[in-house]
Amino acid sequence: MKTLDSYNFAGKKALVRVDFNVPLDKAFNITDDTRIKATIPTVLKIVNDGGSAILMSHLGRPKGGPEEKYSLKHLLPALKEAFGREVKFADDCIGQSATDLAAGLQPGEILLLENLRFYKEEEKGDVGFAEKLSKLGDVWVNDAFGTAHRAHASTAVMGQFFTDRVAGYVMEAELVNAKKILEEAERPFTAIMGGAKISDKILIIEKLLDKVDNLIIGGGMTYTFTKAQGGNIGKSLLEADKQDLALELLEKAKAKGVNIYMPVDNLCADDFSNDANRQIVATGQIPDGWEGLDIGPKTIEQFKEVVLKSKTILWNGPMGVFEFENFAHGTNAIAEAVVKATEENGAFSLIGGGDSASAINQAGFGDRVSYVSTGGGALLEYMEGKTLPGVAALEA
Repeated sequence: MKTLDSYNFAGKKALVRVDFNVPLDKAFNITDDTRIKATIPTVLKIVNDGGSAILMSHLGRPKGGPEEKYSLKHLLPALKEAFGREVKFADDCIGQSATDLAAGLQPGEILLLENLRFYKEEEKGDVGFAEKLSKLGDVWVNDAFGTAHRAHASTAVMGQFFTDRVAGYVMEAELVNAKKILEEAERPFTAIMGGAKISDKILIIEKLLDKVDNLIIGGGMTYTFTKAQGGNIGKSLLEADKQDLALELLEKAKAKGVNIYMPVDNLCADDFSNDANRQIVATGQIPDGWEGLDIGPKTIEQFKEVVLKSKTILWNGPMGVFEFENFAHGTNAIAEAVVKATEENGAFSLIGGGDSASAINQAGFGDRVSYVSTGGGALLEYMEGKTLPGVAALEA
């Protein structure tokens, strides 16, 4: 796989697939610019070499054509600030305006194309659409690890139209850090799995049971485990059809000698709201009409103890409804423990994208762990052992 440091972009027009799928508020202000900041080294390497960068991305899930709220033009002020120069904008990603602006691009200049998903052909992986895009540049750079698990036109299919296919710095770092976890983990190795559903995490948990010493389970998925073991969970989140699977996972862990840590107490609420009435109860004893929204204080102490003794830590998924301040304590406490293990004990910590990345950044700890992934689903699939089309296209 070609990497940026092995390639000179002088005089080249680089067609760069980035992941600018950032959250916007109602006034189109970016509320989390992590993904934009991540691409700065890649873009600056290209323009500093004397090349020009043509950036392409999706934003949101437009239905059947252009939608104002999903236009990438809203990102232009933030991009100008990030790259320290004007960014030109094509109001289409193919067609005459894109062709003309790309053709006139000078070394050191940056062009942003309009949202790729304004064309349904993008998600369909349409070869003809990929070919039209490919004509805009001389070299293809894929720096969108977050969409590498999708065989879309810009993330995988267009690779066939380029002799020069290069992995951007984000893509390279994601693969290097994921391999560190999968192939070079120092022990004890602890995986922290949170989030709402077991069904989202089955494959990764099964894969990790062959690798980890400790598996910490938190978040909404724990209530399915508790219910399966005969506990009361009130109106907490439940995947009723996954209870047998939950028990199977616990049996597999036991058979492989993996230590499983689950909540011993929960912070419950009588409503799904930050201002709800709250009480702490032992796991399996949530009253009717109440729901578990965070791990309790005894659980926090137990989980922290395990994390602080670890040399490798993989964290994917929050411990509770961290979006509500009153139910973010568990997630923040685990974040602090991961930081402490990293900074004071020399642990390698990988935060696995999605909500975990949001939580760690929200807590202000993003630069105090070893690596924060930009790709939730892509990272999970890579760790499950699946081939990612966006990576395969670079290796072809």
